[in-house]
Amino acid sequence: MTQRIALLAVLGLALMASLTAGKVWIGPADWFADTAGGWIMADLRLPRALLGASIGAVLGLSGAVLQGYLRNPLADPTVVGVSSSAALGGVVAILLGLSGVTMFAFAMAGAGFSVALLVALAGRSGGPLGFILAGMVLATVSGALTALLISLAPNPFATSEIIAWLMGALTDRTMDDAARALPFMAAGGALLLLTGRALDALTLGEDAARSLGINPDRLQWLIALGTGLAVGASVAVTGVVGFVGLIVPHFVRQFVGERPSATLIPSALGGAILTLVADSLVRLIPGPGEVRLGIAMSAIGAPFFFLLLARIRGRAA
Repeated sequence: MTQRIALLAVLGLALMASLTAGKVWIGPADWFADTAGGWIMADLRLPRALLGASIGAVLGLSGAVLQGYLRNPLADPTVVGVSSSAALGGVVAILLGLSGVTMFAFAMAGAGFSVALLVALAGRSGGPLGFILAGMVLATVSGALTALLISLAPNPFATSEIIAWLMGALTDRTMDDAARALPFMAAGGALLLLTGRALDALTLGEDAARSLGINPDRLQWLIALGTGLAVGASVAVTGVVGFVGLIVPHFVRQFVGERPSATLIPSALGGAILTLVADSLVRLIPGPGEVRLGIAMSAIGAPFFFLLLARIRGRAA
């Protein structure tokens, strides 16, 4: 409980920083004023902060759930192919000249199709191993199709737009974007939170979990649907933002322990904090534009990934 209170306090500070920081600094006194700062707050900063916190939360939560279910410390939402499938749907929409609600729908359709295919490929008795193998197949095929579509883009402008979107960013997002994405992320997050007891039981082994009344098929569907809704909506509204689901659960376990259910809510809070802080920092980098959020997260995540691999190899030695 103490850790959650501390994380909530840090999240509040990160949210305030997200609302304040940028090329134009906006103090709390101007947040609701009828001034240029107030307009920037209402039209740009507030939806950006809401989306940043929500996206970070569902990515951190889904990473914790997948690492608990697959019993793999390197698992994150990209492993199961939902991110790449949603990105593929978005790329198709861009090539068709679509945007807004229609583009969001295409990306969510890609995520939904990946969920159905993921469960079908994993099979009723596939278990965690079948689940991760099916996810890797989906991720590989979706990535290849996305690369093919980029190479077939009719002009350099379409190619540039696709690549920029795939990098992930919260720039120029509006309350309409937030209104479209937040219900899906909330529904997906709620489904993922229901998996806590089953994940704890799985630490005893699949046979022991079954004896405790855990239904593996139901658990697999909960994880697939929850990840599809939450991660699919986050990709649909911002593009691909990686490494949050990989980094945050590992950091959280140092304070709450290894029990999977204990990491879920702290991972969601930690993911929201990390994404808000990263998004605030990219706005402060000098220059006329912004570094894409996906690039910033990769810059943070890649060194962490190598440190994690070194720790795993050190334990195995």
